[in-house]
Amino acid sequence: MIKFTKDELQIVKRLEILKNEAGSHSPSIITFRQKLPEVEIKVDACFLSNPYATDLFLEYFDDEILKSGKIRDLLECYPSQNGVIAEILAEFLQINAKNIFIGNGAIEIIQAVIHNFTRRKIMINIPTFSSYYEYVKAGVEIVYNELSKDNDYGLDVDSYIELVKFHRPDTIVLINPNNPNGAYTRIKDVQRILDELSFVDNVIIDESFIHFAYETENYQLVSLAHLVEKYPNLIVLKSMSKDFGIAGIRAGYGIMKESYVKSLLDSGYLWNSNGFAEYFFRLYTQKDFAVKYDKVRIKYIVETLEFIQELKQLPGIKVYPSMANFVLIELMDGIKSTDFVSKLLITYGIYIRTCDDKIGLKGQFIRLASRSKVENDYIIQSVKACIEMNVVLDLVNETTG
Repeated sequence: MIKFTKDELQIVKRLEILKNEAGSHSPSIITFRQKLPEVEIKVDACFLSNPYATDLFLEYFDDEILKSGKIRDLLECYPSQNGVIAEILAEFLQINAKNIFIGNGAIEIIQAVIHNFTRRKIMINIPTFSSYYEYVKAGVEIVYNELSKDNDYGLDVDSYIELVKFHRPDTIVLINPNNPNGAYTRIKDVQRILDELSFVDNVIIDESFIHFAYETENYQLVSLAHLVEKYPNLIVLKSMSKDFGIAGIRAGYGIMKESYVKSLLDSGYLWNSNGFAEYFFRLYTQKDFAVKYDKVRIKYIVETLEFIQELKQLPGIKVYPSMANFVLIELMDGIKSTDFVSKLLITYGIYIRTCDDKIGLKGQFIRLASRSKVENDYIIQSVKACIEMNVVLDLVNETTG
């Protein structure tokens, strides 16, 4: 059992209040600085992003926007409409622009799609990203497919297909890789799902973490986006904050059939992006940026794999398989996740996520994001120290008990 001083317990209580106020999501770093200024956050291992890609973006932003004086245009001028930004992205993605919907972050697209196109019943795998069931409208039935702990919370494709055929929902959701455990379903298996479940109106595939997944030795990007024309019920969603580290810009896109895009644009999403998001999308499609980004993407994947292997060597925890930029960790030996998260933050300045609010998880879990090599080394040392601290306290309790 992790121990806290009286002063630390006061902070723990305030942390609990902040988490409750944030609902099923985590308080932002800016919120922490405002509400808990005495707690110094040295490493943000809660929010999920590639720090090397953020560095790359800032290099271009500094040269193209700040030094050139074009920052005034981003602030003073209205950004382009949704369809114009879609046209920019279309050529790069090799997707028809009429199939692309630009979102103010992926969260806006999730809400828009579920509110507008899910009418009767939705099936959602759990544990997963909570917004998919939080945004379901009143009157729509939710069917949960509880992923097996014995299978590391991975998707059993055979049983999943049979369950969908039994319940016959009009919408199904598959986050690939999944959040919070990073489990990945191979492209051939997802295509099999699409082939066998053609009767489902909306097959939502969330590829927000797909840039960290791979099926070849050279870490080549994988995606189902190009299959939207073949499968008209397919909806591919993509957040840009995870792989590019630009959560503050709020940028995402969805690829879906033309009638869905038109319906959303007609419903008021015509002008929903800001100038910084438009700049990012234009930068994203530049060939030189894409080449440099792919190098930092692969570098980050390799370092993340090393990070996961080091975590697996630590005692007192179980690290679940992941093909994302984070891992799901089960705490053993009676360690409570809220205590562990609080101790790492207060003592070591490392911000991570407790998974107590994730439905479908059985046990004490945390989610830990991969950062830079230097930060990951510090995380390993701190997690190890925190675990050893718990072991020492247990031994003391046994001796004095």
